[in-house]
Amino acid sequence: MDGEYVLVIGSAVLEVSARPVAVLQPGARQAGHIHRSVSGVARNIAENLARLDIETVLLCAVADDDIGQHVITHSSLAGIDCSHILRVSDARTATAVLLYQSEEDYTRVDDLGIADALDSDYLLEHEWLFENAALIVIDATLSEEALATLFELAARYHVRVCADPTSPRLASRLRNYISSLYLIVPNASETAALCDMDEPATERESAIGTARQLVGMGADIAVVTLGERGLAYADSSGGGYLRAIQTEVVDASGAGDAFSGAVIFGILNDVPIDEAMRLGVAAASLTLLSQDTVLQALNPDMLYDELGG
Repeated sequence: MDGEYVLVIGSAVLEVSARPVAVLQPGARQAGHIHRSVSGVARNIAENLARLDIETVLLCAVADDDIGQHVITHSSLAGIDCSHILRVSDARTATAVLLYQSEEDYTRVDDLGIADALDSDYLLEHEWLFENAALIVIDATLSEEALATLFELAARYHVRVCADPTSPRLASRLRNYISSLYLIVPNASETAALCDMDEPATERESAIGTARQLVGMGADIAVVTLGERGLAYADSSGGGYLRAIQTEVVDASGAGDAFSGAVIFGILNDVPIDEAMRLGVAAASLTLLSQDTVLQALNPDMLYDELGG
């Protein structure tokens, strides 16, 4: 790996999921199962990389309180370098609440206001981290101002940037930077905003076409994930389609981040793109079996064992 570490920049979130044991009744108090995880797209990718033995530095913002400290402690114990995380007074650590009717039917509420604290000044204060990075990984919670500074620094030090569009609402923030991206990994719902399409790419053929379109717009590698229907990918030499590994789903949250982390692990280890995609599918499949947003037992041997199986 050229460079000393992967620099991951974006969100760190406390995620609370609630699953009622019966059909929700408006206005009623209902029994259910509530689970709390340390999450956030950027932070999850960072933890997946750290558990795959990739040295990883995380830049994010948390509140200067017990919840913020919990996010930092959990992430540090996973192997992430959290020494440069911004702690913000009089703020709330980013939080997401997921209320499930079923695994496919849920409502998500995000409180990500603290993301604006990751501004240009903060990034410029950590410019030296860009200089020594092997790769930069971002999510789209960063502001327009922060993104402009980030891509300027990445270009200055010739560091490749990988991006997760995060959500359909945030994905459009990356549209002007597609030509500066080494890897972009949207899911089906994010493709319309990225490519200015009337409808998202939700089927195999449209996903393949969208991956190729993103490469035509300047990305080196583009992947369109379709959940249980698999994924399409493309680079300058072509591309392909992979089916998902059929498995029981305990919790789908974090599976996409596991995919991205494992693909980046493959890229850093110079594996062919087809194998990197299969590593990603293997990591996502393993994470679907975990109630946490990152599989705590993940390691390179487990990943290759799943791939071989």
